[in-house]
Amino acid sequence: MKNKSLEQIAASIVAPDKGILAADESSPTIKKRFDSINAESTEKNRRDYREMLFKTKNISQYISGVILFHETIYQKDSNGKPLVEVLTDQGIVPGIKVDKGAKPLAGHPNETITEGLDGLRERLDEYSKAGAQFTKWRAVISIANSIPSNYCIQANAHALARYASLSQEAGLVPIIEPEVLMDGAHNIDECYRVTESVLTEVYAQLADSKVELKGTLLKPNMIMSGKSAVNRATPEEVAQATVSCFQNTVPSTVPGIVFLSGGQSDSEATINLDAINRQAKETGAPWQLSFSYGRGLQSAPLNAWRGKKDNMAKAQNVFFQRALLTSAARNGAYDIGMEAV
Repeated sequence: MKNKSLEQIAASIVAPDKGILAADESSPTIKKRFDSINAESTEKNRRDYREMLFKTKNISQYISGVILFHETIYQKDSNGKPLVEVLTDQGIVPGIKVDKGAKPLAGHPNETITEGLDGLRERLDEYSKAGAQFTKWRAVISIANSIPSNYCIQANAHALARYASLSQEAGLVPIIEPEVLMDGAHNIDECYRVTESVLTEVYAQLADSKVELKGTLLKPNMIMSGKSAVNRATPEEVAQATVSCFQNTVPSTVPGIVFLSGGQSDSEATINLDAINRQAKETGAPWQLSFSYGRGLQSAPLNAWRGKKDNMAKAQNVFFQRALLTSAARNGAYDIGMEAV
């Protein structure tokens, strides 16, 4: 029964037209974003900002789940209602980031290992009691001279598998996020090679850990050129490489892939998601191809809000429009002309 429940939750998160809002920024990260709009990163401002997003009228048409940060899962809205209930009352599934961040990998300069396994079983129990139904753990893989090493890939894949097994034990759907960063000047072929190696190792480790794949979701990077590469790949090339790579590595029993925006601009993340879904339809890819965007959904409403109460309605309209456009891309039905609406 537990596995069936996990399967149902995973399927609901990647329901047609819908995807995830990643609102799990750490305190330092959200401070940087607030600094960019000259807003102070206080507990109240963080609550007000996220409440504004969560209460956007009809947002559940396009948002099926929200990844929360530790602080947020215990916060209440301005009327004293738990934010978790604000989401569940709309049919939106609350989730929680459970890793404790990427730290230097000993003996391997410029590589990282994600920490947070110590005490995770107990933390998962507490998050479940607080209303979480899914979890997220991010591994970070960099491409540069002589990296990533095989050891870095193996260590992070092993941590992802241990996390996923513990999440399912607690009755929570694990979102598995092995992110190959787009930082750097590498070409799309190098991104393909590294991502293929990472995903192959991740699914081998998940099998060894006896993780039920039907009760999981994958949150990967797209296969694309590095941010500072010359002659970066086109959306069509990104789509062909991404779908091909995943067909080679991701089992068909995985119900859905929820792409991260990974530092892409709003428009780039939307255009690439659209191209990937068009390619997937042509090739008969077996998974739902959705989104789990942070910056890709929040950049525009954050700038519209600017920390001012009078701007909330405007910011909500901008957020709704961004979610609508991302949903269209998730269906392979996006057109650049929709941006002007």
